[in-house]
Amino acid sequence: MNWPKKNVLVTGGASFIGSHLVDALVKRQAKVRVVDNLSSGKIKNIDGHLKSGKVKFIKADLKESKAAKEAVKGIDIVFHLAADHGGRGYVDLHQAACASNLMLDGLIFDACRQQRIEKVVYASSGCVYPNYLQTNPKKILYLTEKMVGPPYEADNMYGWAKLMAEMTLKAYYKDYGMKSASCRYFTVYGERGVENHAVIAMIARAFIKQDPFFVWGTGKQIRNWTYVGDIVEGTILAAEKISDATAINLGTRERTSVISAVKEVLRYTGHKARIILQPSMPTGPYNRVADNALAKKLLGWEPQMKFMDGLHRTIDWYFSVKDSKQVKMILKRMLTER
Repeated sequence: MNWPKKNVLVTGGASFIGSHLVDALVKRQAKVRVVDNLSSGKIKNIDGHLKSGKVKFIKADLKESKAAKEAVKGIDIVFHLAADHGGRGYVDLHQAACASNLMLDGLIFDACRQQRIEKVVYASSGCVYPNYLQTNPKKILYLTEKMVGPPYEADNMYGWAKLMAEMTLKAYYKDYGMKSASCRYFTVYGERGVENHAVIAMIARAFIKQDPFFVWGTGKQIRNWTYVGDIVEGTILAAEKISDATAINLGTRERTSVISAVKEVLRYTGHKARIILQPSMPTGPYNRVADNALAKKLLGWEPQMKFMDGLHRTIDWYFSVKDSKQVKMILKRMLTER
């Protein structure tokens, strides 16, 4: 891909993952446009690029047909990351809001078809996988792309919307020849992350010295937290190497329990607190880990950041930029909101 000659759109480009993707595209000298309604994204995440003139920003709600059509005009590659989303608390408790992604994705994809966009790269999710496969944390399980199929059972409305978007892109490729790739992100963490996601929530609790220290679920939930830098590299490789709407896992094979992550956060930060488990709170599947063999085969990609190293890096970032009074004010709300 000759990125310096490409006009690129990143929807949701002021958000956590989106802004890191913008960083990587600017580094490759692509001509970048960001469209974001700033409902969860922050201008400060891309402010340096805006001041340098390397990125153009449009504030717009892409759930409006006119805005979607305007956003993609003159664009070659669309990275579609915009979505109504949050962490586990948000996904479980805001079904109608997450359902709006069905409309958002449909408008963007149809606008891309009408404008004959060269390629769409879609930010999908591990939430497309059937929940019934992910109930036993003691089972060594790696979710392969082929496991998404009849009988379908996605994770809440958020997962169903992601699944429907993947299927829409496959239909668009078959019927219209519109090239695309879907990247299934697994539990992304890192700098610029927000408190409604598990890793940042753990760090925030330690930062404000919460005692007792609350942990949602039994603590036995297994996750494969994947560093944002690895996610971004995989996403760009998908743009370069996939055209036929193939969906691909982007996630580490490291299996980490929630309680193990919590204990490491407490150890690394030096915060001594009594841990209280909350099984009644939203927890999600108890065994969600990606198989990334297809990404290795098609993209030559595999994660470079080990979880504990990335966790320490994220803790260092959080402690260096956050204000404890402000975090105390927002944490309870952010656990279930955007």
